[in-house]
Amino acid sequence: MPPHRRLLATALASALLAAGCASTTTGSVATDGRSRSQLLLVSSETVTQQSMQYYNEQNAEARQDGTLITSGPEYQRVYKVMQRLVPQVATFRPDAARWPWQLVLINEDTVNAHVMAGGKITFYTGLIRKLKLTDDEIAAVMGHEMAHALREHSREKMSQSAAGDLAVSIGGALLGLGSGATQMASMGKQLALDLPFSRSMESEADLYGLELAARAGYDPRAAVTLWQKMAQLGGGGGPAFMSTHPASADRIAALQASVPRVIPLYEAARMQR
Repeated sequence: MPPHRRLLATALASALLAAGCASTTTGSVATDGRSRSQLLLVSSETVTQQSMQYYNEQNAEARQDGTLITSGPEYQRVYKVMQRLVPQVATFRPDAARWPWQLVLINEDTVNAHVMAGGKITFYTGLIRKLKLTDDEIAAVMGHEMAHALREHSREKMSQSAAGDLAVSIGGALLGLGSGATQMASMGKQLALDLPFSRSMESEADLYGLELAARAGYDPRAAVTLWQKMAQLGGGGGPAFMSTHPASADRIAALQASVPRVIPLYEAARMQR
């Protein structure tokens, strides 16, 4: 490779490494206090804007379809869990306690929940009804979704994807690769980097969520029963290496190993209630 090309490639690698030396939160008890560095090339404002656009569109569609639940016993049950967890986010990042956390409950059979940047959480009734979730299990889901927001995983994933695409594009140009070779390199990047990185985020959210639930006085062992129910329903099926989520067995094992670390937090919270 000519010297000027090597210099450009080195500069790109250095810039990406420098950008990766940030972390949105402190570590979790469930992760032994470790806090992973994150690649954050995309601004929080950009991610929040995009998230709010999707969030508003989702709510408008659900409202039009008559599936948006904003009151009643089922809504209040999930909302109460969220309200107990919100004060605990300050453990990981004080600013998050001031976020405008919001809950959306949608009356659909979908077994799912998700979160938008800044604390906009969506639950689907299918998740609660089909799995017959206890309040502790709802807290496990809620903690997991809140952890995604705290760790800004959407922002990190967008940054990781942008950096990878840029590296593949520049690398192809520097090496004089044709479009076919560059496309193959991009597919390789997705299998080797994007998918495992997504699985890493899911595992991380599991552990941070475990601590959030425990600190709020919800039994962290419910995270294990939650994923046992998911496994019975078929959640987490398929080859783990091709999935953005960990295999159910791996997930359950990791949670079981981490529960003892947060049990003291749960017991202390229960004593105070």
